[in-house]
Amino acid sequence: MRTVDIIEKKRDGHALTREEIDFFIQGFTRGDIADYQASAFAMAIYLRGMNEGETTNLTLSMAHSGEILDLSSVSPRVLDKHSSGGVGDKTTLVVAPLIAALDLPFGKMSGRGLGFSGGTLDKLESIPGWRANLSTPEFIAQLQRIGIVVSGQTPTLAPADGKLYALRDVTGTVSSLPLIASSIMCKKIAAGAQIIVLDVKVGKGAFMKTEADATALAEMMVKIGKGAGRVVGAVISDMNQPLGNAVGNALEVIEAIETLKGRGPADFVEHCLAVAEQILLIAGVAQNENAARAKLQSVLQSGKALQKFGDWIEGQGGTRRVLEDYAVLPRARIIEDVLAPRDALPRIAAIEADEVGYTGVDLGGGRAKKGDAIDYAVGIVFKHKVGARVARGEPLLTLHANDRAKFDAAKARLLAAYAFSDAPPEKLKLIHKIIR
Repeated sequence: MRTVDIIEKKRDGHALTREEIDFFIQGFTRGDIADYQASAFAMAIYLRGMNEGETTNLTLSMAHSGEILDLSSVSPRVLDKHSSGGVGDKTTLVVAPLIAALDLPFGKMSGRGLGFSGGTLDKLESIPGWRANLSTPEFIAQLQRIGIVVSGQTPTLAPADGKLYALRDVTGTVSSLPLIASSIMCKKIAAGAQIIVLDVKVGKGAFMKTEADATALAEMMVKIGKGAGRVVGAVISDMNQPLGNAVGNALEVIEAIETLKGRGPADFVEHCLAVAEQILLIAGVAQNENAARAKLQSVLQSGKALQKFGDWIEGQGGTRRVLEDYAVLPRARIIEDVLAPRDALPRIAAIEADEVGYTGVDLGGGRAKKGDAIDYAVGIVFKHKVGARVARGEPLLTLHANDRAKFDAAKARLLAAYAFSDAPPEKLKLIHKIIR
């Protein structure tokens, strides 16, 4: 079997066998297949797609490129959630401590930013001392001790995906349904959680632009999970404008903590509670949405979830001071408001979420190429969202930058991402669909 034959077969639109996929993935993991060939393989999949069988085989091959964690020594049911990626999506930072505060173990293998989508690990690493790279014994020990752990991919857990994930970000192959589905689910299978809720984003600021595509992705991942013996559900959620107000690593950490203090933006709070509700429902911990919501509101209002966040951060080497002193986080040198244009109409009709995401990358908050350093301080904090009234000359957002030229370019790009109208725009859905 030759690597180039497999690439050509997929390039020409033919389905790959389980043996061909396994040959390629295991060879890539060992280093026998070069990055440039893996990039060509990913592009062929992006252009030609994969059927359900191929996608399942790709997922399982990547999951079995390393060890599969057995978390039964911690609990017969470890819970997890995963997002398909969005702008301003810091949901894990709130949902994880909410679940763990209910004495339900939450264990997650997470990723870094892809394209215009921010990564959970990048956000958390803005907290001084916080460690993403835990060994398997450290992962299990933290889960046992604290009840919550979020780790990066180790060399032994889904290593094929770790290598391919980094290449996709810089080769224009991020928004491929089989590549997204297999990347997410191989990590879920390898990390050992038995109960998983998938937060699949849809809209201009998501990789899935239509509800039909988002539903297809969600249903594909639910089927893959079921085939691997996991209990999986999905939430189809909106990404036609940024989620919450903050976009940018340290800024999103602050917003997550503020949410755990009961002061979060309404859309972000509701989104987090909706996702956490579904975790409780498919875990059988609550009989209906009202009961699940009551449990979550209890640990949120009591401060138990906030304290669990602090335990989690401290357990992975981060400073607990971040709960009360945001000055420990990186701060940009340039922090200035951007005003509504003088010719703007009175209501915000749209904010192009993808343009906001790309602006964050241009500021330095994401990666333009593999290995780029992240500027944790930069980003955007919105003052108003779609549908809000704004006066001409009123602040639309606060822009955080460390370079004046980048600030100016970001300001121009962000203003171009707005549309204004006289009439109230159609209200954006927050949750489009639930799949169980």
